[in-house]
Order: sequence, then C-alpha cells, then structure tokens
Amino acid sequence: MLRPDDFIAWRGYMPELRQNMATGEWVVIATERARRPEEFASKREPRASSPHRDDCPFCPGNERFTPGPVFSLPTTGPWEVRAVTNKFAALVPDIPLRRSCDGHFRKATGYGFHQVIIETPRHDLPLALQEPAGFDRVVEAWHRSYALLAAAPGVEFVIPFKNHGEAAGTSLEHPHSQIIGLPIFPGHIRGRMEEAIRFYDAEGECVFCAMVRMERQAGARIVAENDRFTAFIPYAAFSPFHLWIFPRVHQSTFRELDDGGKAGLSTILRTVLRKLHAGLGDPDYNLMVRSGPADAPRLKYFHWYISIVPRLGKAAGFELGSGMYINTALPEESAAYLRAVTA
Repeated sequence: MLRPDDFIAWRGYMPELRQNMATGEWVVIATERARRPEEFASKREPRASSPHRDDCPFCPGNERFTPGPVFSLPTTGPWEVRAVTNKFAALVPDIPLRRSCDGHFRKATGYGFHQVIIETPRHDLPLALQEPAGFDRVVEAWHRSYALLAAAPGVEFVIPFKNHGEAAGTSLEHPHSQIIGLPIFPGHIRGRMEEAIRFYDAEGECVFCAMVRMERQAGARIVAENDRFTAFIPYAAFSPFHLWIFPRVHQSTFRELDDGGKAGLSTILRTVLRKLHAGLGDPDYNLMVRSGPADAPRLKYFHWYISIVPRLGKAAGFELGSGMYINTALPEESAAYLRAVTA
C-alpha cells in the first residue's frame, strides 16, 4: 500500500490548505498544478479597435439610446464620465418596497437602484489604459453614485462593480462599470461581517486592519502601495492573481473616502490595473467594492476594500460542491511577478 509520504516523494509536491483570516474560508493551493505566472497571460487578439461605434449606446452622439444622465463629469462641456440609470435594470426605484411571507416563502418587491458608469467617451479605451485624470473621474463617479444610493430610502447595501471582458460577464465592450443599491443585506457579506465581529471580540482589533499590517510586514504578497492604500494578493487567495486593495486608515464604508483618499485610490488602482493589463495580456476580470452597510459608517470591526478577480480559470464540481476553491498559482510568486511588471 502506498503511504502518504511515499506519495509525496513519488509526485514531488506538497499541496497546502490555507485559511483566509478575514473570511474563515479555506483554499487549496495546488502546487502540483501550479503554473508559472507568465503562463497565465492571455493570447487573445486586441479587443476593440475603433474609438467610436454608431451602434454603441455608450458612445457620444448616441445618448438617446440610454436613460437620461444621473450626472456627468465634468459638469459643464462635453462629458468624460457619464452616470445613467441602467436601461435593463435588475431593480427599479419606482415601485414601493413591500415584503411578504407565505409560510417559509419570503419575497419582496424588486425595489432598488441600478446605475451604469460610462467610464470614457472612447469605445476602445479600457480603464487600465486611461490617463490619471480618467481614473480620477471614474473614482469620483463611483463615490458620487455610492453616496447617492446609500442615502436613498430603503437601501441597505450598495455595491459598485466592474465586469471587464466576456468571461467576466460583460455584454457591452464600451468601458463601463455598474452600481446597485439593494433593499436587503446579502448573506455573503453578512457572513463576512460576523467573522469580523468574532475577531474583534477576541482580539479587540479590526481583522482587516490586522491582515493589512501582517501582509505589509511579510512583504511577499504586496503588489503596490502608496501612502493611502495597499494592494496585495491574499495569503489564501482563492484564484490566480486575486487582488485586494485596502485603505490603510480604517474606514468601514466606501462613503467615508475623502478627497485625499480618492486621489490615493485612483493612483493605486491605475498601477494595479496596468500591471494586470501588461503582465497578463489584458485579462477578463471582475472588480468589486466590498463595503459595510449603507447606513452604518465607522464600524470598528469592518473595513471596506476593493477585490479584483482576473478570470483565469473556471469553477467546477469541487468548487460548486464544497464552496472551496483550488488556486493553481502561488500567491507569493504571483505578487512577485506583478511587482516586476513595468506599466
């Protein structure tokens, strides 16, 4: 019979199980399947080649194809960033919020908000390749939309997000992001907050602040830093090149970001996205702003952050059945690779 030690010697690897200290989730770091970081680079053809398309509802001159703007930046002259209500909104604000329950079958009306942030007039300019001023406008638009929706009656949770590329779920290639205001608090986020509360009760410290401090001390998984933000690949990243960007000063909601914080976020976000674009060949990715409850700023135990998930693999039976992920890239090697990318 083959013993475990014999198996390791025969195969020449030792996989690891790693736990994310903030979420409590376990991840398999599959070193036997690990690929070199550069092997994850996309070999696709360039995406869009024209700066304007007559059939694109987000291109200048086609504004009639979208609902009227919520706001535009700059506020005078031709727009550079435009926020509009999603024409095919998942939730709508013009119905009353009502909850009902038939035994154990609970439901609520589809009240809420769904906006689109059109990030540039140019059809062929992905966010990663925008100039610093473009990033400034996008971060300002995210923050302005977040504040508007967080203050809306009945909204419990607000999530800005960006789907870049077909594998990430985008349906229009013109660079854009979205923001949704929900009348309920998602169970996934509630679970993370409960983990954070348990850590705070035991340690008297925000678990995310502790994680950022420990990652900065270790250094091996840091991708980029400035005086306001730290970007790193978590110790237990659940997929290749999965990145977190944290404000270094404790803030529980995205709404608390001040002008200096917006500038710092714009700078580090540009650095990180350009590194991903150059180092991985413009991969498809999902970007999410994970924040606390819309109406509960300054929670001592929760810390908002940005999660960027390059779509470099697919969830299969194990992931769907166990709720765990298998990461085929070593976080330390991935971070070292991105640090070395000049973008």
